[in-house]
Amino acid sequence: MKKLTITWDNIADSTGYLFSFAKSLACAVKNSPYSNLAEDIIATSGFAFRMWVSPDLCPSATSIWSFREQKPWVENGGLTCNYKERLWNSDDIEEKCRLAAIEQIKQSIDNGIAAISWDIGVPEWGLITGYDDETQKFATLSINGSTDEMEYALLGKRELPILNVLTITGKSEKSTKNIIEDTIKLAKKHLTGGEWCENASGLKAYPALIRHLEGENTDLALSWNMEYFLGTYAALKWYAWKFFEKYRLLELAACYKNVFDCWQKAFELKKASDLSLKDNRATVANLLKQAETSEKNALNLMN
Repeated sequence: MKKLTITWDNIADSTGYLFSFAKSLACAVKNSPYSNLAEDIIATSGFAFRMWVSPDLCPSATSIWSFREQKPWVENGGLTCNYKERLWNSDDIEEKCRLAAIEQIKQSIDNGIAAISWDIGVPEWGLITGYDDETQKFATLSINGSTDEMEYALLGKRELPILNVLTITGKSEKSTKNIIEDTIKLAKKHLTGGEWCENASGLKAYPALIRHLEGENTDLALSWNMEYFLGTYAALKWYAWKFFEKYRLLELAACYKNVFDCWQKAFELKKASDLSLKDNRATVANLLKQAETSEKNALNLMN
């Protein structure tokens, strides 16, 4: 087995719910020759700004977006990458895509960089960290921290049978100035609903989440699903704050520090308190409203 030594250590995750694609991307970059871009990439690819909320708070809402945008979004941050996908109802190309993805993964590992792949242990994004042609197995690192092996034949054919593989291939000559400008464009496009999603997205995600805290039916407000959404977006907002702080865009940094603080406090309150109590639900809702106001202010600064 040719295998890279990689863990989730040193990937900032304030809640433990950092979105699996974003966390896998940051970890792959962190353990590559381009490690200086690892903290930036969650912002420069736009994921620090993306929010998707379904009416029933189904966690899979965070994984319903235009997958093929991964390549241009990641390359916005000054990296180059290869991408292979095969979605549902494409049985005629399944084998061809799988074989091409296997070669892409092996090449990436030969270059010392883990491959980001969908559903390699749990139905989320994780990392493929090694391969063995003799046994026809990959070494995998799931988002839950478990390490295992997976047969080549199962790539794209597990619990949710789609193929989605992205590998980092190099660094482009894109200037920091252009990266920052294009990151702001990505953020604006998402926040204003310009990126495809079948659920509430961007700033519309706030009222979609808040309504469960202010309504009479508290089942979803009390659920683990609410914790998942709060934890996922709190952890992402940290990267937006740190990106703007790093590049001295101080007004935007101040906005996103407040956005992060509010989401983080809302998450911690959900974890620690009884949301069956109306006052506690109101506190969480008010924190999200404060975050919404700050993010709207940030959007105005971007224009």
